[in-house]
Amino acid sequence: MTATPRPGTPAAAPRRWPPAPLAPAPRRRPPSAEKDQTDSDVSMAVTLEDAPWLGWILVKALMRFAFMVANNVFALPSYVFYVILLQPLRVLDSKLFWYIEGIMYKWLIGIVASWGWYAGYTVMEWGEDIKAISKDEAVMLVNHQATGDVCTLMMCLQDKGLVVAQMMWLMDHIFKYTNFGIVSLIHGDFFIRQGKSHREHQLQLLQKHLETSYRSRDRKWIVLFPEGGFLRKRRETSQAFAKKNNLPYLTHVTLPRIGATKIILSTLVARQENGIPAGGDAKQPDSKPKGLQWVIDATIAYPKAEPLDIQTWILGYRKPTVTHVHYRIFPIKDVPLETEDDLANWLYQRFIEKEDLLSHFYKTGAFPPLKGHKEAVSKDMTLSNMRLFLSHSFAFLSGYMWYNVIQYFYHCLF
Repeated sequence: MTATPRPGTPAAAPRRWPPAPLAPAPRRRPPSAEKDQTDSDVSMAVTLEDAPWLGWILVKALMRFAFMVANNVFALPSYVFYVILLQPLRVLDSKLFWYIEGIMYKWLIGIVASWGWYAGYTVMEWGEDIKAISKDEAVMLVNHQATGDVCTLMMCLQDKGLVVAQMMWLMDHIFKYTNFGIVSLIHGDFFIRQGKSHREHQLQLLQKHLETSYRSRDRKWIVLFPEGGFLRKRRETSQAFAKKNNLPYLTHVTLPRIGATKIILSTLVARQENGIPAGGDAKQPDSKPKGLQWVIDATIAYPKAEPLDIQTWILGYRKPTVTHVHYRIFPIKDVPLETEDDLANWLYQRFIEKEDLLSHFYKTGAFPPLKGHKEAVSKDMTLSNMRLFLSHSFAFLSGYMWYNVIQYFYHCLF
């Protein structure tokens, strides 16, 4: 509150005789110049005051980046060499081979998750317990805001049993050319190319990939970002489409695309003889695969709607923050698969509900309770520091071992 001066005038100063000569009036700067000078002084003061903190952030970011590079240099080639070494096992016992490959894949995912964990980027989970269905086949539909969404999922799925080991990701094709691309290619993840000109061909490739690589590698879950891009890039186009087709105006999510979801469900959902999809409570002979049994609707929310990106996740220059993830589970028998319009309406409704969930979160800082519950229940997702230490140790020791093996053969040949 600004203090209001009391009324009245100050006492007049005694008159001097003879009067003193008048001093020239000081030249006043224009208001804009005074404001610029003030802003400059304040900026300089803040910079000098925060210099030690900013310096520490820079040093920490460089140290984290160096550690990340070392992780990649040791861990990724080790994974590739182990897979090559185990190729005879792939011929003799394919299921055992993909089980071992999945465990190594989970270790690598855990290493990526640890970068955010050590920086203080943690996860709080809301809604239904998806760990209860970790042994069933499911498709996970996730809203997409930034590259950090993938890292967040890598973290919060670490304690869901073998889900990460048996998971297939659908990602933008640009990730194929990153340092993790070779691992994803071996594991069987699918890289989809965006754009209308590529859409039909990409969907055909996706269907073929699911038919040849999903169950042959004993995959259980498949992760999909139906919006087809980041929120900030697709929001305007989505809102224009919604206005044209008399759909709700969404700001926290965009309307999903149907193509990839339709291909996944039509390819992986097991049908009973009467044509009804086999749901979570459907009983089938053990000789036949049960197919997809659940749809997991995952909603990621960041405090103040400020998403994390992969650069922040690696360098850790942002202050510790908690990312919130909300889960809902739908039996596959409740998903209408008869026509594309029915599926589209069902999927649109899920994202309209995501919009409501996020609106509630940004207003209150919490997700609303599930239907039939009075209070919303949340729990902190935690990672085992011992497990992370063992994963890093295994990666570095493996890298050192393979370095010596390669060096030995190099000296033998040359």
